[in-house]
Amino acid sequence: MSQSTTVNRRFVLAERPKGEPTDATLRLETAEIPTPGPGQMLLRTVYLSLDPYMRGRMSDAPSYAAPVEIGGTMVGGTVSRVVASNLSGFKPGDWVVGFAGWQDYALSDGKGVVPLGANPSHPSWALGVTGMPGFTAWAGLKEIGQPKSGETLVVGGATGPVGATVGQIAKIRGCRVVGIAGGKEKCAHAVEVLGFDACVDYKAEDFVAQLAAATPDGIDIYFEGVGGKVFDAVAERLNTNARIPVCGLIAQYNATGLPDGPDRLSWLMGLILRKRLTLRGFIIYDDFGHLYPDFAKEMGGWVAAGQMQYREEVIDGLEQAPRAFVGLLRGEGFGKRVIRVGPND
Repeated sequence: MSQSTTVNRRFVLAERPKGEPTDATLRLETAEIPTPGPGQMLLRTVYLSLDPYMRGRMSDAPSYAAPVEIGGTMVGGTVSRVVASNLSGFKPGDWVVGFAGWQDYALSDGKGVVPLGANPSHPSWALGVTGMPGFTAWAGLKEIGQPKSGETLVVGGATGPVGATVGQIAKIRGCRVVGIAGGKEKCAHAVEVLGFDACVDYKAEDFVAQLAAATPDGIDIYFEGVGGKVFDAVAERLNTNARIPVCGLIAQYNATGLPDGPDRLSWLMGLILRKRLTLRGFIIYDDFGHLYPDFAKEMGGWVAAGQMQYREEVIDGLEQAPRAFVGLLRGEGFGKRVIRVGPND
């Protein structure tokens, strides 16, 4: 079923998944399209962002944000067009980026909505390189990583929207950049298209040895979004005073318990002390939201100058979102994964 002018489709959370989400986790419902009241506007979703953090919103475990309620519309960043507006500053036809969620239509009071103008050249990019993932890369690297020319930076998920941007910014800042990605194709893309100095395949049997060879002078900055065995390998290569911005741990999002093996907390704490590491987690808008104008200006300049290579994977149809999201968590995505929910016009 394609997007309609009379019916609103939406995916609601039907259950809290144990481990990987299944076909029963999200339920597709239909309802009437809502009518905007005073101080509201009606938005029609054109693009829906798929991001790893959404897995955490399916859980009711303690987190930095409230979980989606059972029966509630699944959350998500969106690029939309204004259908009708009772808000000053927004008129029908305008493009906006916000958080309308996994649905065709949503009411908005304008809070958290950023205008994109009447005719943006790449509207979906507001969900990627010029949006939240790009901002995450820029602020985490600038504020926590603090890159210096000549240093070595390693980034996991190297061809994803955050990792690819981190690496390219680090190159602009004069760093040696080593990516970690899954598969030869992604590693080739990181080097040949993104301009990384090297990329290591974490699926390779000799991954640890390859990482050591690619970082002969150790690692000064590790931008963490993966966790698991990738962090284990990186930890052995960290230099004294290394910085580790932590924006996510995708390898652990479907975990139902602690990993097998001995308790390694004492080892990690000892490593932090011995190497004098700076390890800081961050939530982009909570911690660095005030820097967004600076990010928008600098990233906009890089994009306009052709200094940022950006790969986008567009999947057609809202009905494809659940399986595309599971694939994202499995590492199947290549670039920024978005769902095209409706037509641009």
